[in-house]
Amino acid sequence: MNLQRPLLLASNSPRRKELLASLGLRYEVLVKEVHEDFPAHLKREEVATYLASHKADAYTSDITDQALITADTIVCLGERVLNKPADYAEAQAMLQALSGNTHEVITGVCILTREGKTVFHDSTKVYFKPLTAAEIDHYITHYKPYDKAGAYGIQEWIGMIGIDHIEGSYFNVMGLPVQKLYLKLVELGILSL
Repeated sequence: MNLQRPLLLASNSPRRKELLASLGLRYEVLVKEVHEDFPAHLKREEVATYLASHKADAYTSDITDQALITADTIVCLGERVLNKPADYAEAQAMLQALSGNTHEVITGVCILTREGKTVFHDSTKVYFKPLTAAEIDHYITHYKPYDKAGAYGIQEWIGMIGIDHIEGSYFNVMGLPVQKLYLKLVELGILSL
């Protein structure tokens, strides 16, 4: 694969870094602190795309010939958006709410170039089995999921023992819908074979 311009990833997420590297793409990481507040009137899928686009806005003056990728993943239980838990109690409450339920993981992605922005999202339904209090405690204590929306990582222990099945992209739940991203990079002429 050939990149037609340098690629930047505006994320410290180990999962996003791993997924981009697994696609065989060379990239540099460029990170700024961006507040993740969003207007309360936004619908669920709009929250993820709004945040991805909002993050990209912080880099507009930094972009010359590069393509910058920003992303934001949210976990939705009904109309409730579950962000990153602040502490053990909040992680425990989130996992208890997800236990035995179906929720949706939505990742918004923005590709920023000097020519403009391309924003899209992907959505995956996740089905959790009922979790015991001991399973929730074990996961939080050993994996400390405080940097993860919804207080869990699908690729970690809780995903292995707790997720019955999903409908949609596994990689989207990890934090980056790589198939859609690949197609957009090709469509925009940023990537070619």
